[in-house]
Amino acid sequence: MKLIRALLSLLIASLSIASLHAQSKPQYEVYAIRYATLPAFPVAELVAGADPARNLDIAMLVLLVRGNGRNILVDAGFYRDHFFKEWRVSDFIKPSDALKPLGIKPEEITDIIITHLHWDHSDGMDLFPNARIWIQKDELQYYAGEGWQSKGTHGGIDPDDVLTLVKLNTEGRVGLVNGDAQEIIPGITCYTGGRHTYASQYVGVSTKAGRVVLASDNMYLYENLEKHVPIAATLDAVSNLHAQDRMKQLAASPALIIPGHDPAVMIKFPSVAPGVVKIQ
Repeated sequence: MKLIRALLSLLIASLSIASLHAQSKPQYEVYAIRYATLPAFPVAELVAGADPARNLDIAMLVLLVRGNGRNILVDAGFYRDHFFKEWRVSDFIKPSDALKPLGIKPEEITDIIITHLHWDHSDGMDLFPNARIWIQKDELQYYAGEGWQSKGTHGGIDPDDVLTLVKLNTEGRVGLVNGDAQEIIPGITCYTGGRHTYASQYVGVSTKAGRVVLASDNMYLYENLEKHVPIAATLDAVSNLHAQDRMKQLAASPALIIPGHDPAVMIKFPSVAPGVVKIQ
């Protein structure tokens, strides 16, 4: 009997410690900010096997994570001139200006998590002069080196963005995320597995409602998740589906998995300003 009581006391103490730890985890607010649109974008380039005739005006988003004394961007958008010559872009607001409705200046961004080095997610990282840039170590190493040794191994990566990131690294402003399930900031965890690029990542954020998963291009549209269909642009369709399955396990609710380019994000959540919705 004494042994049972001792074990029960130990279990209760352990649960209490776990509860205190959970309560001490910082809780953030998460906002989706639409800074541009790519009109009439082929859905077949987003959802594997989709009807080639389908088009969608896709949303170009950055995500703001605010709390615990930090203003964190997940992805940084784009702004350089040549992208407007290469792509049809409408409703554009420079990502650094798109924060104004939330009362945040570019210099007040403390961190930027780059999910992958594609131009529309990384080009704007130098718009935020005080931000620390977080990226998977393998992503930076590959696209700063081996990715350019042969043709066809760096699609969607702009050389100027790579040079910018290397320069920021020489200035001590880059944090290298070393693999999967890394909590880089209290309450902010990076996960790998989607293989959209060489080492793309997605982000889990602690909020009052539980964990929000910011999928970025590891899940382009809600349709990918709802139909359990991989993204069309992936180095490994199987790993992409595994990543989607894992997101369902990680998120407090499937409704809190946020895709990278779905305009429906701006409808599913309450608007707090023009082009801005609050996810949690």
